[in-house]
Amino acid sequence: MKDKNEIVYSLNIEDIQTIAFQEMDRELSDAEIEKVKDLIGEKINWYDAILNSIIEKLI
Repeated sequence: MKDKNEIVYSLNIEDIQTIAFQEMDRELSDAEIEKVKDLIGEKINWYDAILNSIIEKLI
């Protein structure tokens, strides 16, 4: 069995900056990143993303 602690998906600061630049035509400051980074994980519906992926590929 694979390592149960292996990271399956992650986001980094570059991902955030890419979206900020595409949508706002600028990068975010360090302070702005700190304000939004914890919110990102709360907005992703991890349960449904995992369940739908299992159903799509295995059922």
